[in-house]
Amino acid sequence: MSSITELLTRCRFPARGSHVSCGLSGGPDSSALVALAVTAGLHVTAWHVNHKLRPSADDDETVASGVASRLGADFKVRTVFLESGPHLEERARIARYAALPDDVMVGHTADDRAETVLFNIGRGGGLAGAATQFKFISRPLLGLRREETHAVCAQLDLEVVSDPMNTDETFSRVAIRTQVIPALARALGRDPVPLINRHADLASEAYDALKELAKQIDPASTAELLAVPKAVASEALRSWISTSTASNLGAVSAASIDRVLAVAAGRWVATEVTGGYRVSRRSGRLCISGIA
Repeated sequence: MSSITELLTRCRFPARGSHVSCGLSGGPDSSALVALAVTAGLHVTAWHVNHKLRPSADDDETVASGVASRLGADFKVRTVFLESGPHLEERARIARYAALPDDVMVGHTADDRAETVLFNIGRGGGLAGAATQFKFISRPLLGLRREETHAVCAQLDLEVVSDPMNTDETFSRVAIRTQVIPALARALGRDPVPLINRHADLASEAYDALKELAKQIDPASTAELLAVPKAVASEALRSWISTSTASNLGAVSAASIDRVLAVAAGRWVATEVTGGYRVSRRSGRLCISGIA
């Protein structure tokens, strides 16, 4: 186990003395985030979102409060209520980030990024999904591995939450973690996580260039979409759909984009897209709306 001081050299925290907000679920990654931020000399406010989705939700809040108190961080709670129904995981994610401060830091590691890359590729997330840039929310621990954040909690003897969903292989992300990545390791004869993160970095460079081109067109204009290369039109639509539906960029599938391009070309009247929305065409313009 590397020392906490050595781990800090691979974290991306602001200057010592800065005031920061950290998401704290009570799990080992977010608990290690708070611990490392405090050790880095930051003034930390830990934010816990209670979704009330599991019977243990209030107990998780108590554990998170204990972690913050033990580490000397301020602690704040936000409670959100979600109705049952489709897309619960995505809706919970959106509600969670809406409840957190805009400048919140979260404890995602290199392993999380690698799993997200594979998840996005599996969903046909295109170049945006392969890049998995994580630019809109600060993630200072992307230079660390999950085993290292867990070791920090063990070294500090922190009581942390164990989420049963993290071992439930009916969830795609869990199956990627427990089945796909180990299978890749066996096939390649090496740890694939650094390789996947390197691939994401290279895809990110290409994606940045593509985004600049996509910004130059109006994604709701069918004429402009049809006048540019498909890759540029696809990125313009991906950004538009993501912004209009508050969805993650990588979650907007390539299949959804292809269907919208068919609407833009006049082959279809309308189509559904990722997240339960409908895109239609009228007078040479695209519009997006929720499905009743």
